[in-house]
Amino acid sequence: MVASAKILSTEIINGKLKKFSDETRVYYDGYWIRHYEASNTLALKKRLIDQLARRVFHHTEPGINTPGRKLEEVRAQYEQEQNSSKKRVLAAMLAGALLHRGVDILTKIVELEEIGVTIQKDNELIKNCGRCFLGALEYGKYIKPVRAKEGMEELWGEPFKAFTMPTDQFYETRYIKLAQTMRDIDLVDYNLSNLFKQASSFNQVIPKINELANCCKQVTETMRSDPAMIEIWPHYVSIADELRAYKPKSREGATNAERAMARRGKELILAGIELMNDMANMRIPLPKTTQDFIQRCELFSGKYGSRLEH
Repeated sequence: MVASAKILSTEIINGKLKKFSDETRVYYDGYWIRHYEASNTLALKKRLIDQLARRVFHHTEPGINTPGRKLEEVRAQYEQEQNSSKKRVLAAMLAGALLHRGVDILTKIVELEEIGVTIQKDNELIKNCGRCFLGALEYGKYIKPVRAKEGMEELWGEPFKAFTMPTDQFYETRYIKLAQTMRDIDLVDYNLSNLFKQASSFNQVIPKINELANCCKQVTETMRSDPAMIEIWPHYVSIADELRAYKPKSREGATNAERAMARRGKELILAGIELMNDMANMRIPLPKTTQDFIQRCELFSGKYGSRLEH
């Protein structure tokens, strides 16, 4: 299996394809990324939107994964609700129902095409489908994320983009985002490794952090339906579990300050693990959260830097 790698050459143009063993990869912004063929068919578009919808619901607050058949009921409740807190939740539920309704309509269109019935782009079904995805995008701003404090608006907007854009163009936008995500994963990896490389209590964990970062990049670039995930996912989860269970070594007779450093260092490593995991699973960069994490590393270095070299 080819590991996703940073390429420093500036001579390679974005979109260049290259064969690595039996894998085709595409180059974007410093990374050779797993490549998938794209065809501008409604059937592929439907499968793609299905995957995007499942992913976005995985990262949103519970209770908003509303079936499309409940759309009118939720809309009526939303329009008559006066309590602002309840109205916000109903708006999030309405976004979920609109997204599902759009997927439901697209599913039926694809089924019709599969039996030879051609649906023109100006057909009312297509227009209604587009209105549903647009409405889901509009009400999606009321949704609360499960973990990450940024990126939800972009994540929620992807089904609409996938519907309105030719699939090959949508894939191109995704490759750019994947490269940006890999870059931020590398930044987290670099800052943790650089911070703890001189610390005897932590230096044994650095190879595991590097390994997790590489696994996260593989998870980022690989479609969940790809058979390669059967190999990638167990490795990724096991490495993350090992890191969560890691305990920094403490020398005999360690001072309170040294024990505090070890505890804070472990907290920082855990934060880095979860940030890399969030980016790998959301498959989008989290630049603000990444910069906040880098600042945490700098603050830790400023407070414990002299002790890290022991």
